[in-house]
Amino acid sequence: MLSNEQFTTKLRQVGEERYHDKHPYHVAMHEGKLSPAQLQAWIANRFYYQKNIPIKDALVLSKLPSREDRREWIQRIIDHDGREGSEGGIEAWIRLGEAAGIPREEMLDERRVLPAVRFAVDAYVNFCRLEPWPIAVASSLTELFAPSLVSKRIAIFEQLYPWIRPEGLAYFQARLHQAPRDADHGLSLVLRECKDRRDQEQAISALRFKCDVLWALLDALSLAFPGENER
Repeated sequence: MLSNEQFTTKLRQVGEERYHDKHPYHVAMHEGKLSPAQLQAWIANRFYYQKNIPIKDALVLSKLPSREDRREWIQRIIDHDGREGSEGGIEAWIRLGEAAGIPREEMLDERRVLPAVRFAVDAYVNFCRLEPWPIAVASSLTELFAPSLVSKRIAIFEQLYPWIRPEGLAYFQARLHQAPRDADHGLSLVLRECKDRRDQEQAISALRFKCDVLWALLDALSLAFPGENER
């Protein structure tokens, strides 16, 4: 069995090797090389993932055995679905689309969502539905890698994509404090529940799977919206 320190290192290595910030489409986005159509496609397709996050989290919530864990986990759903007086992350992502020139109705009716994106996101939701809850939680630990990336993205969008109205970046700004909180909680649950090497390896595999889901989204976009040098 790995120590908590060794286990955490193994989980973080997954991100170093497989997180989607290394995908060519994502690299091009952060280099300011995406056309408006390509960036709009990323926003619209990523929305299908965003809108399914609280569904995934509700599935995990339904399996958590303790009231204390449920009380903490439910904040994730509130963060995305919102509540009276606070619209939440889904609304913030819709407003990102609007700030980038995508009409609200086109975000909501999913007309821009690619079949491969839908398939990959649905597979992730089903994974969290079917797997034991500690393994589903482990798959969410891409949050370990998100905060620094989100911070960079805000600056990049402001500098390299000035045609996106600034109010559209509210989603990313909120995630600067939400993602570290969620990552700390998720990691504590995984460390607590994965008590032998078999459990630990399943958790590591679950995180690899989630990275593959995010990578598949960008693969689909790369095929549908190739850059000039890929045509």
